[in-house]
Amino acid sequence: MQDILAVLGITQQNSGVSTGANWINTSGESITSSSPVDGKTIASVSTADKASYDQVISKAQEAFNIWRTWPAPKRGEIVRQIGEALRAKKEPLGKLVSYEMGKSLQEGYGEVQEMIDICDFAVGLSRQLHGLTMHSERPQHRMYEQWHPLGLVGVISAFNFPVAVWSWNSMLAWVCGDVCIWKPSEKTPLCGIACQHIVEEVFAKNQVPEGVSCLIQGGREVGEWMSNDQRLPLISATGSTRMGKAVGAAVGQRLGKSLLELGGNNAIIISEHADLDIAILGALFGAVGTAGQRCTSTRRLIIHESIYDNVKAKLVSSYGQLRIGDPLNEANHVGPLIDTDAVAAYLKAIDQCKAEGGRFVVDGAVLSGPGYESGCYVKPCIAEAEPQFTIVQHETFAPILYLLKYKTFDEAIAIQNAVPQGLSSSVMTLNLREAEQFLSAGGSDCGIANVNIGTSGAEIGGAFGGEKETGGGRESGSDAWKIYMRRQTNTINYSSSLPLAQGIKFDL
Repeated sequence: MQDILAVLGITQQNSGVSTGANWINTSGESITSSSPVDGKTIASVSTADKASYDQVISKAQEAFNIWRTWPAPKRGEIVRQIGEALRAKKEPLGKLVSYEMGKSLQEGYGEVQEMIDICDFAVGLSRQLHGLTMHSERPQHRMYEQWHPLGLVGVISAFNFPVAVWSWNSMLAWVCGDVCIWKPSEKTPLCGIACQHIVEEVFAKNQVPEGVSCLIQGGREVGEWMSNDQRLPLISATGSTRMGKAVGAAVGQRLGKSLLELGGNNAIIISEHADLDIAILGALFGAVGTAGQRCTSTRRLIIHESIYDNVKAKLVSSYGQLRIGDPLNEANHVGPLIDTDAVAAYLKAIDQCKAEGGRFVVDGAVLSGPGYESGCYVKPCIAEAEPQFTIVQHETFAPILYLLKYKTFDEAIAIQNAVPQGLSSSVMTLNLREAEQFLSAGGSDCGIANVNIGTSGAEIGGAFGGEKETGGGRESGSDAWKIYMRRQTNTINYSSSLPLAQGIKFDL
């Protein structure tokens, strides 16, 4: 791992505050990054103090005044080069993601590929930041809309996607003409440093103003500084619903904008008309991929009563074939949870499910022994439950899957929607009527609704996000770029008089 760290510019002692070429010494406390893979300390990172925070914001403001004047296609060219730099560093960065966060190596590589994909998307977008033109009711007038850069964009990201979510925001914000201030999760600080080094090299080659990409490491207090800072018109925050409510309240109080990507409690409906081979595979990856630590992880299976026992038996058999261990070993399916606090939450959820009457058909457990020394490895488990259980209504960031039974398709949709969260959803069916009903206005109430694929895994291009306690934000595709810009309506009078709208007369 030391050679990988060296390639990515990471040493044993690192500054966690940067405006680009300038890495700032601070009096903030240090974060020690330890891998959940083996429990070993990787490196330490100093955090921001208030003085260094203000220094970063000041430099970002200076950079914005220059960066916003660069033509959007030229900004897109810089992002294209970032994509090329990520391609060159895909292997070491993917391994760092896997080792520091604990996800499988294939998922680590996949996360870097998402970064590359959003760069490609943003490059095309840089030539399509277009507004509308419309006819004026007044003669010899022209009306149109245009979009301008918003300013300083604060990005608060979570540990489970330590690099991809930052790139979803920053690449779009940069082509829009904004500058970005990034607070990575304190659980994965080294991934943030690695990305900053990669971007820094590209920016230096192109004389991009210092401050367009800023890094501010730290804990909750840094997020609070950002959320309450009038100088940051937009805060994009990914994490728990509890965190998102605090961010949204702080930003809303100052009438700023917030883009919130929060909790998910995602379900797959498995119809009696489903292709069970596809359904089982989709449910399996959705439930155990990233050890259940995706916001889109499958937490509930809503199964038609006529196939319930068959589906349950197939799942139990599939879980028996899972290989749990070092995620850098590509033969393993499931890696560790992020830390022992996550393990404690997993055990608490299992106990609560049992207390409410749930019956486990695949038992959970914390694994120990050779290869499991970090104490972060757990067994993915399956419980038969009821939709009204409190624990079923709650998102636990761990590989716990709840099996629920339904009689009618209307009942299945009602169960699917009867949770506070509204991120991702799926139905497995070959029945066209069921598929269309699920996607209709009376169907899934989630921001993402899929047919014959699982809840987990999003492509760049489609807007990603959810409703209800998921926060309502949208990132990475479609017209998500508009959140990073401000809209301006323009009217030009090229006549020799001044007619007023609505036919109002104001003659002297």
